[in-house]
Amino acid sequence: MSLPPGMDPDSWRRAGRRLLVKMISEFAYEEIIRPEPDTEPDQESRPEPDTETEAAAGSGARSGTERTASAAAPPGAPATRLYRLRVSDDLTLRFRARRGAYGHWIIDPASLTPAGTDPFALLLRAHDTLLGLTGDTTGHLIRELSVTLLADVRLSERELPAARLAELGYAELEGHQKGHPWLVANKGRLGFSVSDAARWAPEARREQCLPWLAVRTGLADYRGVPTLAEPHRLYERELGPETLREFRHTLRSRGLPSEDYLFLPVHPWQWDETIAPLFADSLAKGDIVPLRTDGDLRLPQQSVRTFLNTSRPERHTVKLPLSVLNTLVWRGLPTERTLAAPAVTRWIHGLRDGDAFLRDECRVILLGEVASVTVRHPLYDRLPQVPYQYRELLGCIWREPLTGQLDSGERARTLASLIHTDAREKSLTAELVERSGLPPRVWLRRLFAAVLPPLLHFLYRYGTVFSPHGENAIVVFDEDDVPVRLAVKDFVDDVNVSADPVPELEDMPDEVREVLLTEPPQFLTQFIHSGLFVGVFRYLAPLCEEQLRVPEGEFWSLLRAETERHHARFPELKDRFSTFDLLTPRIERLCLNRNRLHMDGYRDSSERPHAAVHGTVANPLHLA
Repeated sequence: MSLPPGMDPDSWRRAGRRLLVKMISEFAYEEIIRPEPDTEPDQESRPEPDTETEAAAGSGARSGTERTASAAAPPGAPATRLYRLRVSDDLTLRFRARRGAYGHWIIDPASLTPAGTDPFALLLRAHDTLLGLTGDTTGHLIRELSVTLLADVRLSERELPAARLAELGYAELEGHQKGHPWLVANKGRLGFSVSDAARWAPEARREQCLPWLAVRTGLADYRGVPTLAEPHRLYERELGPETLREFRHTLRSRGLPSEDYLFLPVHPWQWDETIAPLFADSLAKGDIVPLRTDGDLRLPQQSVRTFLNTSRPERHTVKLPLSVLNTLVWRGLPTERTLAAPAVTRWIHGLRDGDAFLRDECRVILLGEVASVTVRHPLYDRLPQVPYQYRELLGCIWREPLTGQLDSGERARTLASLIHTDAREKSLTAELVERSGLPPRVWLRRLFAAVLPPLLHFLYRYGTVFSPHGENAIVVFDEDDVPVRLAVKDFVDDVNVSADPVPELEDMPDEVREVLLTEPPQFLTQFIHSGLFVGVFRYLAPLCEEQLRVPEGEFWSLLRAETERHHARFPELKDRFSTFDLLTPRIERLCLNRNRLHMDGYRDSSERPHAAVHGTVANPLHLA
């Protein structure tokens, strides 16, 4: 036995402090906790700023206190206030913070007192009173936070400076990311042991070969886009003739007709923990047959269950079910969605290919889910009320690789990477701006012009939204590290369409309509607000203020200006701009941590959980 890498008191303490700062910030944003302004000697006679005004501070609406502090501060140094959080009779936390757009809390980690406090000290004293947690939720949360801290320590021990990160390719950069910025326990991965995480977590950065299975067609179904309509077309591209011959020989050697079977890769952890025990009857009957690996090395991405092929980058990315609980949900593959994935891809591609703006001006890359195999469980799939994790056990989705979609000189990075900071707190964004040679404001305009127009056009023209969060949205840069266009992935899970009639949706195929979720227009805009603006730009804006000297108010003004440019570009869609209104004074506050703490907790359910809604926040695009 040996200790996990980086397990020393100092590393653990530093990681715990960072996680505590994040916990306070995100719990305060969702109003799970409510820090109060603390009295400072030079502020005793000053009025407290209005919460709504503070929440809008990122849009230029600042309180008198903030204006005074800003005037005295050196350029680029944001104004802060002292806050306190009474946790219990024996613990009051104090820290300096400023408020950003959406009411975001930007805490100065060095100001947090008392020193030595960690997330577990807060939970021990506040789980039932301040946080309102049940005993079972508290127990599971402690475990999930502990595992997250272990992963954070591992990341910090192998951290690269921003200059080195800027040189990495898309696949390699993923292993350096710090996980979901909003969810506090973002690397819990309940089900993984320490050795499992050291082998399969993205921060392990270990290329692995995946074994394959053969599954009888009575148990499995195949779907593909027209160019991959027959399974053999996929296998000839993905496996190569020698491997395909060996797979078929393995079946024939057992007296099984190879033409009656479908092939798919399987995550080794899933095989050992879930498939071998729960599909034992199918294995005994020869309905499922283990095969060797295809020999290709693959690298796990931030979603843990998605693998990029590093041996042959031109081959498809594979998305596999993984019965691990991470960032709110079990990471399986829902049967009906897996079956429909290629049909959704064909429809989404059709919208883009038939639209000159998306196709020729935006040149948006849509990484389609082009083929899938779904394997039903003989018992669980006949029981709709069982926990959903048992209906998502085995299958595969093949997604188009990014390789081959980029022009010469282009390179891609996830949007999430732009909010990454290295050990010296330098952001990757600041490094890329330096490399581009452009003034920061010009670079930001180019970023917004690359990311926003295709998302807005899908929304306004087609009543359709992606979930453009940090991992689904991929920024394509030119050879000078200037943003030029957008790539998007994850369609069948994260594309939603308008519940109100939109003429452009009338020709949607029934198999697509049956699986895509529908939302009213006023909520459809939330996918852009919460996925992109709150989920990414809420963190990017303060970084730009601190490291690029672009004030938050100006950041949001640039974003609004890009939205208005799009409106001017398509005046014929004026009614849609009102229907799908991104510029309303306030938006609902979607909450991710509240879901775990107060709604679904860690209980099993027959349906996947959804984000909680708690109150509203000021919309910085309205105020800009």
